[in-house]
Amino acid sequence: MPTSTTDRRPARVEPRVLDPRVLDGAPDVDGTTRRRVLELVAGEGPVSAAELADRLGLTSAAVRRHLACLEEDGTIAVHDGGPSSGRRGRPARRYVVSARGQSDLAGGYSELAAQVMRHLRETGGTEAVARFAAERYDAVVARYAPRLTAEDPEGRAAQLADLLSADGYAASVRPVTGPLLPTVQLCQGHCPVQHVAEEFGELCEAEARAFSELLGTHVQRLATIAGGAHACVTNVPTVSTQVSPQNLPTPAHRTRGMQEGTR
Repeated sequence: MPTSTTDRRPARVEPRVLDPRVLDGAPDVDGTTRRRVLELVAGEGPVSAAELADRLGLTSAAVRRHLACLEEDGTIAVHDGGPSSGRRGRPARRYVVSARGQSDLAGGYSELAAQVMRHLRETGGTEAVARFAAERYDAVVARYAPRLTAEDPEGRAAQLADLLSADGYAASVRPVTGPLLPTVQLCQGHCPVQHVAEEFGELCEAEARAFSELLGTHVQRLATIAGGAHACVTNVPTVSTQVSPQNLPTPAHRTRGMQEGTR
């Protein structure tokens, strides 16, 4: 009598969810890729997943996973922008760093710095705070000035952006289309002293004055991170304008959602 064979079916195998870091051959055990995504959003934002993927050499799908995690953590937010190209369709999601993301980038010393500044104000008054801010940026001017060798404000602005980026400000220069006076915007995607500057506006004022001195032209602050914007944006005329003590800039105290120029 023939022996019956048992119907042997292969065991069901659960699909394996691959980590995007493996798919892209970019180990990210310690979160370095995600940190790099956050830094690029700070420096390039508003920026799309496709643009980030191109910069990082990853797939758009992998970058979107990192973006989703950062958005869930509250360190980035979607910026309301138009389509990435002239094509019809749904606008591309473009990302900027949130206030929490700025804190993550700044590290853990902002509260200590704020306490020191409060103590300075309590013991020396607002004049002492203003003097400290002026001296801080006098030192910045002394350090940067010899390295700004371009003869025109636009070239100097580009050099200044490089120096600021090296100091952690994620700075860039962006052209402005159609102004009456030819202008570029100096954008700072990160502010290491954001939380201190929220309470002590003297720091922002001294920084804007330092920019004017370094660039040799009157500048205008359109937005600050301390004021709730996603970037500090400074208008820089590309032709020199007269700079005098009475004509030095005072940063705009912008609130969240106000006009930030082209940034």
